[in-house]
Amino acid sequence: MGVILQTKGLSKSFGKLTVLYDLNISLEKGELFSLLGPNGAGKTTTIKILTTLLKPSAGDALIDGVSIKKDSYKVRKLIGYVPQMLSADGTLTGYENLLLFGKLYDIPNKEAKRRALEALEFMNLSDFASKQVKTYSGGMVRRLEIAQSMLHHPEVLFLDEPTTGLDPIGVKTVWEHILKLKDQFNTTILLTTHIMEEADKLSNHVAFLSRGKLAATGTPEGLKSSLGKENVSMEDVFIHYTKESLDTEKSFRDLRISIRTTSRLG
Repeated sequence: MGVILQTKGLSKSFGKLTVLYDLNISLEKGELFSLLGPNGAGKTTTIKILTTLLKPSAGDALIDGVSIKKDSYKVRKLIGYVPQMLSADGTLTGYENLLLFGKLYDIPNKEAKRRALEALEFMNLSDFASKQVKTYSGGMVRRLEIAQSMLHHPEVLFLDEPTTGLDPIGVKTVWEHILKLKDQFNTTILLTTHIMEEADKLSNHVAFLSRGKLAATGTPEGLKSSLGKENVSMEDVFIHYTKESLDTEKSFRDLRISIRTTSRLG
């Protein structure tokens, strides 16, 4: 299918602190690629650089051949982004949120209305189009945000821990729609998640970051086989390649974000 996203020596430092070192990864058109690692490994920093929210300290990345450093405006037209924290306006209806997003991407009003209705139907939200988003369940909000991010038909969709705070039913519903989106529109997806089972079942390829460095990359099955043992899980692969155990007790900052997100998701 061809490479749609490629990083070339991507690095980021804040003063004397380097948080991302010489990252080189590539994504094929239409695949789901998971970027995994412990808290503080550099995952969100990578996504913020690739979505042009942060400038790299060194290196570059190409999205559909366009440099994030040389033409960030054009890159933004090529991508969609769903951050960890909720971005939909709870005081507006689902339909109004989509129309507002259409204006941000300079989609003509008539076309934005058509796409908004189609997106709501695709995400099974048509019956809630005229209801304020603050009345939505967590899974519904996530589906609306994915609809927003796809309104301008991006080539690459970035999902930063999209199922944080959702109950099992919400997680299942969100992923059903994400996979339908990927299959129907051939959308390339870059995902971060702490749920190893999610990454194992859904990803075409995964990459592990540890302390800002690329520790391993490959298919889920290939990485599990690389350990040379039977009945290997993605948790085992995580621990092996990042040299860190899965952290069930997050740092205070990460815990505070998780609690706030859960509260907003209801």
